[in-house]
Amino acid sequence: MKNWIADRTASFDSSGIRKVFDLAANMRAPINLSIGQPDFDVPEPVQNACIEAIRAGKNAYSQTQGIGPLRQRLADEIRAALPHADREVLITSGTSGGLVLAMLAMVNPGDEVIYFDPYFVMYPALVKMAGGIPVPIDTYPDFQIDVQRVADAITERTKLILINSPANPSGVSAGEATMRQLADLARQRGVALVSDEIYSRFQYDQAFVSPAVFNDQTIVIDGFSKSHAMTGWRVGYVHGPAEVITAMTKMQQYTFVCAPQPAQWGALAAIDVDLSDHIAAYRRKRDLIVEGLADRFELATPTGAFYAFPKAPSGSGTEFVRRAIERDLLIIPGGIFSGRDTHFRISYAASDETLRRGIEVLRELA
Repeated sequence: MKNWIADRTASFDSSGIRKVFDLAANMRAPINLSIGQPDFDVPEPVQNACIEAIRAGKNAYSQTQGIGPLRQRLADEIRAALPHADREVLITSGTSGGLVLAMLAMVNPGDEVIYFDPYFVMYPALVKMAGGIPVPIDTYPDFQIDVQRVADAITERTKLILINSPANPSGVSAGEATMRQLADLARQRGVALVSDEIYSRFQYDQAFVSPAVFNDQTIVIDGFSKSHAMTGWRVGYVHGPAEVITAMTKMQQYTFVCAPQPAQWGALAAIDVDLSDHIAAYRRKRDLIVEGLADRFELATPTGAFYAFPKAPSGSGTEFVRRAIERDLLIIPGGIFSGRDTHFRISYAASDETLRRGIEVLRELA
């Protein structure tokens, strides 16, 4: 039976987070700062729109590209911000689905894909699944992108650069100057630029800037999972040049088929939901974490998303997490997101009470 399993399944390890939760299985009253999911519920107008769609019989497959009203509404907003002559929209089965489709549609075996370490755990795995070669660029200790290092890493086999800002797991955002330089570099070198913007609405100290502003060939991946707490609904979207979107649509037709239709109607309603109160609450939670840890930990201040990525005060990130779990604090070792095992990830998408309890334990452990 061993010969039944494809070689690609052995090219990456998915056990890291499972091991953490195995260690946490016997926690009495866990202080959970591990989950990358908003702690508020799906907004009521979104719930109602989905329920109404279900009751109206909108339960079949949608078009592979997504329902017309949602695509049109997104296209209108995108074209207002990015008045590009060649930019189409595809609704995907979550942002992760969009990433899968981008790799399947763009990466050939042997192609190199540049991304930044630390990284969202799926990036190198998806590159390998497509037969590509992952090329991480180290950004320690401040998690800012050095565009010259990117330029030096580009070879004749480089197919694309993948950027995530604000970033998971660090919460650090790339500034406007960096985005412009990276966008210009990709255009000059004929390399595709894929921008994962799932946390773009969670931006605290400066306005979010997409590299698509500076490079009209940028492929942007976004969605509703984090902004509207719709992680289980699986509705994302991609926009970019028509040739790329057409290829991704073909891949979706033979994989995911489409995003769930009732959830797409919910996503249409989500566009009109005011998130300002939630964003303000997460800015305050960010401040609570920074103020609570800055004098005990080496910490690059997160400027977006809802993560912080402190350095373990001694030993490895994995060992520090083991000690935290012994104190009923659930955090994630940084080695899951990086070639280094020196840091750990905190998600501050939690109640203020939970955050204060977690900060107290972390300070004691430091």
